[in-house]
Amino acid sequence: MQILQSPDADEPSFQSATYRGRPIAILNRGGRWLVYLDHILQHNVMFATAETATAWLIERVNHDFAARVN
Repeated sequence: MQILQSPDADEPSFQSATYRGRPIAILNRGGRWLVYLDHILQHNVMFATAETATAWLIERVNHDFAARVN
């Protein structure tokens, strides 16, 4: 499942969604994708594509979710 779509040239370079009840967002800044989790910029984490940024966010949320369940 793709939560955030890679924007086309005519679309804005900021996209947000909610995944497992947590707000996630990606922002294209200078050709690099920054990620936000729970409205907080994740410092020192940048990605070359929107897809890899989104995948990282989903994995992070899933990891946090699994840690709370166990």
